[in-house]
Amino acid sequence: MERSRIYETVQRSGLAPLTSCSHRVASRPMLSAFCERWQPETTTFHLPFGEMTITLDDVASILHIPVTGSMISFSQPLRVDAANALLVELLGTTDVEASRETEQCRSPSVRLLWLREHFSTITDASSDDDIEFATRAFLLHQVGCTLFADKSATSVAVVYLELFRDLSMVGSYAWGAACLAYLYRQLTTATRFEVRQLGGYLTLLQAWIYEHFPDMFSSPDLSYTESRPHALRWRPHVIPDTLQLVRERLDRLQISDVCWEPYVDHRAEHPFPEIAWYSGCIKCGQVVEPYHPERVLRQFGYIQTIPPRPFTPPRPDRSILLEQYWERWTDHVLTDQSRGRRCQYSGSGESVAEYMAWYDRISHRIVQPPQMRSGFTTDARSSLPSHAASTRDTVLRATTLSFMRHVISEGREQSHDHLWGALNEAYSILCGSDETSASHSTPSPDTRPFFSPPTFDYPPPASVDPQPPIVPPPPVTVAPPAPFADPSAPASDSTQSTTVYVRSKRTKKT
Repeated sequence: MERSRIYETVQRSGLAPLTSCSHRVASRPMLSAFCERWQPETTTFHLPFGEMTITLDDVASILHIPVTGSMISFSQPLRVDAANALLVELLGTTDVEASRETEQCRSPSVRLLWLREHFSTITDASSDDDIEFATRAFLLHQVGCTLFADKSATSVAVVYLELFRDLSMVGSYAWGAACLAYLYRQLTTATRFEVRQLGGYLTLLQAWIYEHFPDMFSSPDLSYTESRPHALRWRPHVIPDTLQLVRERLDRLQISDVCWEPYVDHRAEHPFPEIAWYSGCIKCGQVVEPYHPERVLRQFGYIQTIPPRPFTPPRPDRSILLEQYWERWTDHVLTDQSRGRRCQYSGSGESVAEYMAWYDRISHRIVQPPQMRSGFTTDARSSLPSHAASTRDTVLRATTLSFMRHVISEGREQSHDHLWGALNEAYSILCGSDETSASHSTPSPDTRPFFSPPTFDYPPPASVDPQPPIVPPPPVTVAPPAPFADPSAPASDSTQSTTVYVRSKRTKKT
C-alpha cells in the first residue's frame, strides 16, 4: 500500500533513521555488565581506567537524529481522562475506544499493537484527516518502541502525542538529547536492588559499546558506508559469555582496549556537533539528568583531568529555567581552558598523572570479588566459610563452564581420550567442595538444558531470579537465538521486547 504522504512527513521530522537502525538482537550479559558499572551521581560508567559515558556526539553519530532544538518538556504528568481527550483530538478515535484502551493499559498509555491495528490500513487514498491521524500514530509508535521504550516494550505513554500536535514542528525538537536523558534515567533506575529490567533505547547503548570496545564485543558489517547511521555499522549478536565472564573481561580492561574516537572517518558526512561540549542538564518530560562532558574528555580527544564535583539537577517543575538554560547552550559549553590540552596521539586516552590516584579514592575499579572469579582455585574455595555455600557453588559452576568453553570451541573432531580427560577434569572441579566428606557422590545433574543459548523471552516473565543462572555458550551448530528488537513500522505483525534483565548492583563511592 502506498503511504508516501505519511513517509514524507516522517522524513521531515528528523526521526526517519529510527525506522532502519534498530538492532534486532541484544546481548543480555554485555548490557547487564555495563549497567552494573553505571553511577547515577555522575551519569557515567566507572571502568578500571576511569569514566566513560554516552555523549550527545555518540547519539548524533549512532542514530543521526537531531540533538539541538527545543527541549522536550511537559508541565505535569498526564491524567487518564486527559489522555483520553488527547487520543480523541489527535488520533480521531471515539471516546469509547480511547477509554477502553487506557483502561486496558491501566495507565495513560496505549498499546503499540493497538496503534498498528487501528492505523495500518491508511493509504494515500484516505482523507487528509485520516492521513494526519495515521502520521501521528506512526510517530507515536516510533518513539514508543525506540527512544522512549519502557520496560514492558508493549505500550507508549500518550503524553508524547502532544509533541506531534503540529506535524510541521516535529523536526524542531532535540530528540537526541531527550533520548539520552531518558536512557540515563533508565540506567539509574536499573541500579536499584529491586529492579530486574532495563528500559530505554537499547540499540543506542549496545551500539555505543560496539563503537568504543570493538575488539571485545563487536561484529562489523562490511557493507557499511559512512553516509549511514553508525548503528548500522555492526551486526548485533548475542555473545556466548556468561555475565560473570563479561564482568571479568571488564575488570581486565586497559586503556589500549578502548576506541576513544570512533567517528573520525564519519566527520565528512556527519560533522562534530558543538553542543556535545554543553555542560548542564538534559531533559525529557519530567526526567532531568546531568550531562558532564568534563568527566570524559578522552572521548573528545583531550587529556583527562580531575573533574569538578557532579552537580545535582534541579526539580522538573522548574522547566522554564531549564528550557532557558538549554536554549542558550552556547553560553554553557566547556571553555578552551576547561577542555585543556589535546592528546599527543589521536585516540591515546591520556590522563594527567594524578588522575588515577584520585579515581581510586572515589570509585571501585574492580567489580568482581576474588572468590567469584572463574579462576578461583580449589584450595581457596575450600577455605570459604560455611555460610558462603551458594557463593562456592557459583564459583564451582563458573570454573567448570570456563574450562569446558575451550573444549567446546575445538569442535567435534577430538579424540576420545581428550574428551574423557575434559569430563574427568570437570568432574574433579565440581566435586572439589566435597573432598573432605566421606562420600564422593556424583553431583545431581542440572535440569536446565546444557547447551541452551541465552535468549530474550517475550513477553517478559513476571519475576526473575536475582542471581541470573550461568548458561554455557552454545555450540557452533545451534540455531540463532530468538530475535530481540523494537518494531520500526506500524504495519509489523508483532512487538518485540526491548528489555534486558539486570541483577542488583553494588553501590560505589562517588
